[in-house]
Amino acid sequence: MRFLLTSAGMKNSSIHNALEDLLGKPIAESSALCIPTAVYAMPGGAAMAWRLICGKESTPLCELGWKSLGVLELTALPSIDEELWVPMVRETDALLVGGGDALYLCNWMRQSGLADLLASLHEAVWVGVSGGSMVMAPNVGKDFVGWKPPTGGDRTLGLVDFAMLPHLDNPDLPYNTLAHCH
Repeated sequence: MRFLLTSAGMKNSSIHNALEDLLGKPIAESSALCIPTAVYAMPGGAAMAWRLICGKESTPLCELGWKSLGVLELTALPSIDEELWVPMVRETDALLVGGGDALYLCNWMRQSGLADLLASLHEAVWVGVSGGSMVMAPNVGKDFVGWKPPTGGDRTLGLVDFAMLPHLDNPDLPYNTLAHCH
């Protein structure tokens, strides 16, 4: 699996170009699955998920002109047979993972089996936005613990060996500064 971990999606041409480089082909020739799960642990999550899927969010992902686009809702996966969703994941070029609560996302990645499947997705690109990027780190840090996992703590997947501070110095998020997080 290859990673494109962003704070706010495809906001500029260099990030867009990096995505196509990782895909090895144009977006218009690539398939994608949108994973909105992380946002459901936030106030207004259902509406934010709809905006992400429809391309009406301020974090461009789904509206990039994909050859095909589907939705993979992790909370539904434990209740259906793996043969209904695993082949689709294996065949997709990109997993578009929206922002929200990284710990909630991590919990559902583990419960659904997606976390275990990632190591076998050698050609796929994980395109994370905010919480969808942070879930790949070893942990999120106490300042980013919102939803409390059953196991406690702030541990995430640890598929990269660094942590992220998305939306740094964003005027809408006054607590996201280096000074506050130290």
